[in-house]
Amino acid sequence: MPDALSESQRLLAQLRFPCGDVPEPGDIKNVAPGIHWLRMPLPFQLNHINLWLIEEKDGWTIVDTGINSQDTRALWEKIFAEKLGGKPVVRVIGTHLHPDHIGLAGWLCEKWNAPLYMTLGEYMSAQAARNDFVESEETRAEHVKRNGVPADRIPNFHRHKGGYAKGVVPLPTSYRRLIHAHPIIIGGHRWDVIVGRGHAPEHASLWCPELNVMIAGDQVLPKISTNVGVWPNEPLADALTWFLDGFSRFRRLPADALVLPSHGFPFIGLHTRLDQLVAHHDARLNDMERAIAARGPEGATGWDMVPVLFPRHLDNNQIVFAFGETLAHLHCLETRARVKRNVVDGVYRFTALADLNALPPADDTDGVVMDIGQT
Repeated sequence: MPDALSESQRLLAQLRFPCGDVPEPGDIKNVAPGIHWLRMPLPFQLNHINLWLIEEKDGWTIVDTGINSQDTRALWEKIFAEKLGGKPVVRVIGTHLHPDHIGLAGWLCEKWNAPLYMTLGEYMSAQAARNDFVESEETRAEHVKRNGVPADRIPNFHRHKGGYAKGVVPLPTSYRRLIHAHPIIIGGHRWDVIVGRGHAPEHASLWCPELNVMIAGDQVLPKISTNVGVWPNEPLADALTWFLDGFSRFRRLPADALVLPSHGFPFIGLHTRLDQLVAHHDARLNDMERAIAARGPEGATGWDMVPVLFPRHLDNNQIVFAFGETLAHLHCLETRARVKRNVVDGVYRFTALADLNALPPADDTDGVVMDIGQT
């Protein structure tokens, strides 16, 4: 088995990181003409998010906001007092609905009387999630049970109830819509909206041809792989296929574009990173297919396959996301006609459609892009 750390370093060495050290808390760092990098803390193992300030002639645009916390608000207040040169915030953009990205959007919009820009799918999904319209406890329990979760583990999947509303203040009751391939003007430059799916319903990345800069959000990260999951409100989603299909939109961009990701460091090497991520997911799909084939006609449930993708201890928070990601890989195998879904006593069981001996060998370089530690 290759050493995971050295393999991770090898992959990172294929990218370039031109922007230097992380900005200090409450500070901003110029990374491209008119574009500034800042970081906010997160209370998770993935302990930070990168946010972006774009200078306008008469103010500033904020791209993503950080989670709703006193620490984040205090750091924003410090930036407002010391770094904006007396100019107001004139627009807030949310790349997608997750709390670390729009947790303080409502607060910022109200404070500055600024409009919120999001895609329709992200804005409406965020409103539904914050107002607890997305799924009931019964829906969630049925979903995990149907995918093989034992009865005594089902309560672990209910512990997140109400968590979204804690991390996201009420959103504005109106917004301005971002649409794929429809440009907007930010900081005097044209930025094209690139919508990706799989991690979120209609995640918006922003591409500026004139500056050769892409604000990637969570769609392309330099060290970790984006979480792609299947959730109870859309139980048959083919999220991983959607996610990988979206890479074609990013491959049209120049290979030397500066990528500004939500986690990790700004980097150059977009096409290389996309190749790394495709190889990673292909290897995980191969591992899962072999594991299912080894079970013979009995097949496997989604719950059975979690240790195949995540062969390490998972806490109660991690298991929820690991389970969603496992289902995403299973559904991708099904779409590619590599496994077949059967219903046995009300539970989905998947059987392999190829002979075990005909399958490629299992890959054991997991961890190298699934690392969720500091980046």
